[in-house]
Amino acid sequence: MVATTPALAELYRLTSTIPIVFIQVGDPVESGLVASLARPGGNITGFQSFDAAIGGKWLGLLKEAAPKMMRVALLYGSDIPVIVAFLRAAEALATSLGVAVTPVDVVGGGGIEQSVAAFSGQPDGGLIVTPHRYTLANRQSIIALAARHRLPAMYPLRIFAAKGGLISYGFDVIDQWRGPATYVDRILRGEKPGELPVQAPTKYELVVNLKTANALGLSIPPAFPLRADEVIE
Repeated sequence: MVATTPALAELYRLTSTIPIVFIQVGDPVESGLVASLARPGGNITGFQSFDAAIGGKWLGLLKEAAPKMMRVALLYGSDIPVIVAFLRAAEALATSLGVAVTPVDVVGGGGIEQSVAAFSGQPDGGLIVTPHRYTLANRQSIIALAARHRLPAMYPLRIFAAKGGLISYGFDVIDQWRGPATYVDRILRGEKPGELPVQAPTKYELVVNLKTANALGLSIPPAFPLRADEVIE
């Protein structure tokens, strides 16, 4: 069993015979790791974390929470196709929401603080953080960066909101870990991984950190937290 797109890509390169069950991988079809979701083929199957359309969902939710937002910086990684697809989905929706999207590539890690600082020089800005290995490894500094520049921010996983991020929307990590065990059991009993469909998350969670909203001086519309699965106060 393997987690994350980069780790799966490395195993894909190393073997085409050993059965592999993955978790927390973006779009495995877009990444070229399986033939299709219904019939992945080969030696790989598993549980997808996000599909490309969620980029638009992140933007829409952030706009609901911060209606005055007219501009958003989106931290993404140009080295992972599905994360680029998140960016494209946000860009596709942006015009209808009256929001301009500014891409900030985290590959290499250099200049992120400078880019966000320059972006925040104009009013009515926001921030969207995608689930790249850089953003996950540097989540605390990114949360601090958003706070320093007073940017309402959307994050992909609950751990960001729990550590002080404003809002997170993503799959329930604990719930998704339950599935791979059943696939491993079925493969050990003789089923072929290539014939087991790749499954999408069945449970998503919206987390709102009102402590962070207060620190930012952000008045979130009262109805928005009522939709949340968890409110941090």
